Amino acid sequence: MRGGEAIIESLKRMGVDIIFGYPGGQLIPFYDMLYDAEMDHILVRHEQCAAHAADGYARASGKVGVCIATSGPGATNLVTGIAAAYMDSSPIVAITGQVTSNLIGNDAFQEADIIGITMPITKHSYQPKDPDLIPSVIKSSFEIAGSGRPGPVLIDVPKEVQEKELSIFDDNMISTPGYNPTIKGNIKQIKKAKNLIKQSKKPLILAGGGVIISDATDELKQLSEMINAPVITSLLGKGVIDETDPMALGMLGMHGRKVANDSINKSDLLIAVGTRFSDRTTGKLEDFLPNTKVIHIDIDPAEIGKNVEVDLPIVGDAKNILSSLIDSLNDYESNYSAVKWSNSLKSMKNEFYPRYSYDDVPLKPQSVIKEIGDALTADSIVTTDVGQNQMWAAHFFDTQKPRKFISSGGLGTMGFGLPTAVGAKVACPDDPVLTITGDGGFLMVCQELSTIKEYDTPVIVAILENKTLGMVYQWQNLLYNKRYSQTILDKNPDFVKLSESFGINAERITQPGETKIAVKKAIKDNEPIVLDIVVDKNECLPMVPPGAGINEMLGEYKLEKDT
Repeated sequence: MRGGEAIIESLKRMGVDIIFGYPGGQLIPFYDMLYDAEMDHILVRHEQCAAHAADGYARASGKVGVCIATSGPGATNLVTGIAAAYMDSSPIVAITGQVTSNLIGNDAFQEADIIGITMPITKHSYQPKDPDLIPSVIKSSFEIAGSGRPGPVLIDVPKEVQEKELSIFDDNMISTPGYNPTIKGNIKQIKKAKNLIKQSKKPLILAGGGVIISDATDELKQLSEMINAPVITSLLGKGVIDETDPMALGMLGMHGRKVANDSINKSDLLIAVGTRFSDRTTGKLEDFLPNTKVIHIDIDPAEIGKNVEVDLPIVGDAKNILSSLIDSLNDYESNYSAVKWSNSLKSMKNEFYPRYSYDDVPLKPQSVIKEIGDALTADSIVTTDVGQNQMWAAHFFDTQKPRKFISSGGLGTMGFGLPTAVGAKVACPDDPVLTITGDGGFLMVCQELSTIKEYDTPVIVAILENKTLGMVYQWQNLLYNKRYSQTILDKNPDFVKLSESFGINAERITQPGETKIAVKKAIKDNEPIVLDIVVDKNECLPMVPPGAGINEMLGEYKLEKDT
């Protein structure tokens, strides 16, 4: 067995059935061996999209995604996707080709120190220079990528290592001193948390992506109902609770729901689970949780106390800790104050309702998102690009199940939505997959329509076309005296004709009701389609202005009783 064959066999043993990649000079040996292997491969049209597709596959399935690219520019094109996965704790293994070992460090053709480049954005990296190491390297990479706080691992394989013969296939784990994630929460800390909960009259839960990663959504709901604590989420926490549930108050943060933003500082106890308190979640830190006790549960101890001071840290796996906390509260008796608090927030959720209208032309983005939501099922997967389209989706699309809303949170990567949808559809072929993107983000990755066509991947692409770089345009509109510097996209191509040139069906939507009809038809036909949805460029997203407190929100109003 040669090194390249060992890579393929090792991936198979790790349960990998598909990889996303793009060949190149230093990977020709591997791809030659792949030719005869029983391993599915999707040829993306840009290496960045291979990393995003692997990311989407991982987030939709809960398994480790795999991407591959050649040395030099191929490897550096993966960097953005690796960074996105790192910021959002998504488990991927990125395999790169490298020049032959004797040329490393000589500035050889298409050489790049990809390990050095990606060191800040990976959990770990390997560069096996002996083919006998490949099985152990791959097995260890999957263990590191998927355990603890998940994240990307890089394997950089010199060309000659792919061609050399193995003397033995040994996949014993490689020792990783110092890497020992804490799973079980400290019993004393859990007991303290129990006492704080019993004393609380206004408990609130903030749930992040860590709850989904840990598969702890059932435990979260059980705790919420047990102690009468409504649930707010981060962007990556969408789906930890059915957002149509009365106890779900929606997303917190700069573009969050008003009820979530207004309630957090009024609580007397915040139970934060699997979230890192990013700046987009907290707003102005000086005004965040001034009189609230905080319990912070997270598997990564580095995140606890990093941005927000906490009263009680509990390090460990969310599912394990929530289960232990629920067991410790078996004698919990609901108090009147907590019930009253919960009911008041449920009422506020219904009173402060997002503004949208189904009747306006040009179409309002929020009404388009509502029509998409009306057309999709609870099992449908929505991926988003980044910018206004992302926040319209996060704000107005009700996610009902975990792993059904996939978005770039930490890095905020334009071009994320389309390739991620490809990965999600490959992971969950029976679930409808729709990506919501803007015209700017779509143009960065529109070549992936060729990938969709080649592999007959029935992804629905919903472009919210407003001929602007929407989020920057909005900030310029609100905060920079309408000085629209380099944010106007008047020379967009005809997206319908562009899509048809790839052999993909497309439709332009300009009228109310058309989006819902088109999405339903696309699901029924089970074919890829691009929907060019023309929306109002001047519609502003609800937001907390930069530097403001979390409850100083613009753009959402109280629903009149007669409407």
